[in-house]
Amino acid sequence: MKNLLLLFFLSLFSTAVFSQEGEEIHGVVVNDATDEALENVNIVNLNQVRGTSSGKGGKFTIRAAVNDTLYFSYLGFKSIRVRVTNDWLKFGDIKVKMTELGIALEEVVIRPVQLTGYVEVDAKLIPIYDNYRYRIAGLGGGYEGGKSQPGAISKVLSSVFNPADFLYNVFGKRPKQMRKLRKMKEDDEIRNLLQSKFDRETLMAVLQLERVDIDEILNNCSYSEDFIRTANDLQILDAISECYEEYRVLNREKDKG
Repeated sequence: MKNLLLLFFLSLFSTAVFSQEGEEIHGVVVNDATDEALENVNIVNLNQVRGTSSGKGGKFTIRAAVNDTLYFSYLGFKSIRVRVTNDWLKFGDIKVKMTELGIALEEVVIRPVQLTGYVEVDAKLIPIYDNYRYRIAGLGGGYEGGKSQPGAISKVLSSVFNPADFLYNVFGKRPKQMRKLRKMKEDDEIRNLLQSKFDRETLMAVLQLERVDIDEILNNCSYSEDFIRTANDLQILDAISECYEEYRVLNREKDKG
């Protein structure tokens, strides 16, 4: 009797786990303008942190459950998110259309602004919010113009100078996102995907962070500006993961204290 009950509960547990993970779904990725199939499109299930890519004919297969969000990214195309619906599971293959980004760049003419040093005059010369570098006549240096756009974390934590406190505020408030770090490191498809990327888009989508916030995390974890600027997304993932593990050690010591 006990064995039968054990088997019953194990079957219920297996069913629950399977329902959370969903099932394999299929689709094809195409160019929205030409309907041409797109191969090697990067696809990530943001909820379950699973990765894959489209193959011949733009076809792909990935495990997902209803309401999971799939993130599609491809060089030269606008990244999109697609919600998995009951209809998708019921009717099978769907066509995901991606929009190509414009690659033609307009000619940009940079016009340096020569300032006089008189506030009343210079206030009329300076174009508002243009990201130029200005120089006041007679002075050797300069200063940056433009409006800074810090991320949400940076705004709140701009006055925090203790790296440990910074980590508590960043990681402590994002336990679900940070737990995804390990899943990302364990998924070979995602690791291969990130190794060839330098735009941080997939990391931002999974961890729900802005790029400026990722840079801020790495800064406070003592990574150099050169590394932050040149590392590929896989190296950035490993760096954030290492930083998170340091936070967990600090957090345990904090709780003991």
